[in-house]
Amino acid sequence: MKAKRGIMPGMNASSPLSMAVSAQDRDTLDMVRDAIRNKRIRLGYQQVVSSKAPDRPAFCEGLLRVLDRKGRVIPAHDFIDVVEQDQMGRQLDVLALETGLAMLAKHPGLRLSINMSARSIGYPQWKQTLYAGLKGDRTIAERLVLEISEDTMIAIPELVQVFMEELHLQGISFALDNFGKTVTSLRHLRDLFFDIIKIDGTFTHDLVDNPDNRAMIKAIVAMAGALETYTVAQKVETRGDAEVLIDLGVDGMQGYFFGAPTLNPGWMSQEMCCKVG
Repeated sequence: MKAKRGIMPGMNASSPLSMAVSAQDRDTLDMVRDAIRNKRIRLGYQQVVSSKAPDRPAFCEGLLRVLDRKGRVIPAHDFIDVVEQDQMGRQLDVLALETGLAMLAKHPGLRLSINMSARSIGYPQWKQTLYAGLKGDRTIAERLVLEISEDTMIAIPELVQVFMEELHLQGISFALDNFGKTVTSLRHLRDLFFDIIKIDGTFTHDLVDNPDNRAMIKAIVAMAGALETYTVAQKVETRGDAEVLIDLGVDGMQGYFFGAPTLNPGWMSQEMCCKVG
C-alpha cells in the first residue's frame, strides 16, 4: 500500500511524527491560501543559456514564489506537493500565468517560460487568463513557453495532447519539465510534440566522474535530436558539468552556475537579456 504523503510505511497515522507532518501541511495550506487571497505571488526569473553561446540567454523561466505574511520569499518546492491536487494549485497556476503575461507585454524582447500543472488544463479561469493576456500583442504567444511537469502530464496524456495542439496553433511553445524524474512513455513524447525537453537535475550533476549520468544525457540528446526537440539541462552548478554537457550536445543549460533565480532581474530596468532571436 502506498504511504500517505509524509507518513512512513508502518507509521501510525496518529503517531506524534505523523501528527506533526499533518500540522505542518495545514500550516503550509494556510500560508498559501493567505498569499493567494492577498496576491502575494511573484516570479523568480532564471536564465536558460545557449550551449553555443553561454553568455547569451536563450530564454528565461519564471519560477513561482509566494511571500508569507512577513514578506519572506517561499520557493514552490516548499509547498507545491501540498497544494498540487487542491484548487489552490490551479489558482497558483492562474496567478503565475497572469504575472508572466504581464511581464511579456511590458518587455517586447523577452521570451519567458511559465510552469503549469496538467491539472490546470480544464480550469476555466486559467484559459480565460491566457487569452486575455494574448490580446493586443500578437508576439506574446510566440514568446511564451508553457512548462508542463512530467509527473502531471503522464496522468492525462490524451487531454494534454488536445490542449497542446490547440495552443501550438496560437504560436505557443511547450516544454516537458523534469524529464526523467518519472517514467514517461516514448509514445507520449512522439505524440505530444514538445518543443523543449528539460532534463531533470538528477542526471546533470557530477558528470565528470559519473559515466552513468553521461550515458543517460547522451541517450536523451540522441532521442531529442530524432524528435527535433531542443534540450535543456537543469540544475547545472559547476563549470565541469557545463563543459561535459556542451560536449554531449545539450542545446541549453540552466542552474546556479549561470545565475540564481531573482525577483528583480536586470532586464526589468533595461532590455539586456533573454532577447528573442
